[in-house]
Amino acid sequence: MKLKDFYYDLPEELIAQHPIQNRSESRLMLLNKETGEVKHETFKNIINYLNKGDCLVLNETRVIPARVYGKRKDVVTPQGVESSKIEMLLLKDMGEEKWEVLVKPGRKCQIGTVLTFGDGLLEAEVVDIMEDGNRIVKLKYDGILNEILDKIGVMPLPPYIHEKLEDKERYQTVYNRVSGSAAAPTAGLHFTKELLQEIENKGIKIVKVLLHVGLGTFRPVKEDNIEDHKMHSEYYEISQEACDVINETKKKGGRVICVGTTSCRTVESAADENGLLTPKHEETSIFIYPGYKFKVLDCLITNFHLPESTLVMLVSSLAGRENVLNAYKIAVDEKYRFFSFGDAMFIF
Repeated sequence: MKLKDFYYDLPEELIAQHPIQNRSESRLMLLNKETGEVKHETFKNIINYLNKGDCLVLNETRVIPARVYGKRKDVVTPQGVESSKIEMLLLKDMGEEKWEVLVKPGRKCQIGTVLTFGDGLLEAEVVDIMEDGNRIVKLKYDGILNEILDKIGVMPLPPYIHEKLEDKERYQTVYNRVSGSAAAPTAGLHFTKELLQEIENKGIKIVKVLLHVGLGTFRPVKEDNIEDHKMHSEYYEISQEACDVINETKKKGGRVICVGTTSCRTVESAADENGLLTPKHEETSIFIYPGYKFKVLDCLITNFHLPESTLVMLVSSLAGRENVLNAYKIAVDEKYRFFSFGDAMFIF
């Protein structure tokens, strides 16, 4: 399939710049994946479309304030000592204090360059340069990294959000638990604790999985043939308990409803050919696009995604490209709010 097959026209003013005051008051589009029929709702009423015996799958990752600003440490040039300003975005924990990072400007960060942030609270030495230009750095700090990042880091909001986020917790789900993501699993931002309790009280199982969101998911697809696109890997975990609940749900004929594309990629990565889940903790680079046969997921709660993105391709594989693009056109006409802080869609 061609990249242009997943393009749609989006007026810039529909890109949400801030979260609405009450999470669950977002608008909700209902999309029937078989018929393409579209209905309009408020997100808090999603409980009316969930059935006893269904299973809701949440990604409990927590976004770290992964963007830090600093400078090169004591770089000596022919003209003397130079301290260049550097922006670094932590992408993935590689273990042993090594991280994959994105640095700007990259030309100033060759192997051996030492970067310093927060008046020395955090240092990073460039130890390798990856094929795509990302760097591998070795971090040096005293104390706990997450506490240091809370002091000196800022939330890595997507580049299409230009307004400052006053409350960092609004870029976190209410059920976040494990730090490690460079971006939020944004479909989950619509849930409140009260709504989740109501859902549970109705007899719907809630299970939690983990996938640390990297920026690979959001990188633009540059290949004209989408099959040539290579996804970056992301770390995920699924427990025995989560596997048991999901497997039992499928066995009894209930629906597995993933909250967000990250939860979807987790369960689909962990399943065998028969759709049976077993506990895993590993990397996944799964790329879901039309033609993919879902092994576990039945329904998806998701936001509205960027044109020509891998996420539009994923939802198109579930509901059909024509149905999705038609729904997106309706969303534009109805002035839905798009992307991370925007409205939601339930594909059922």
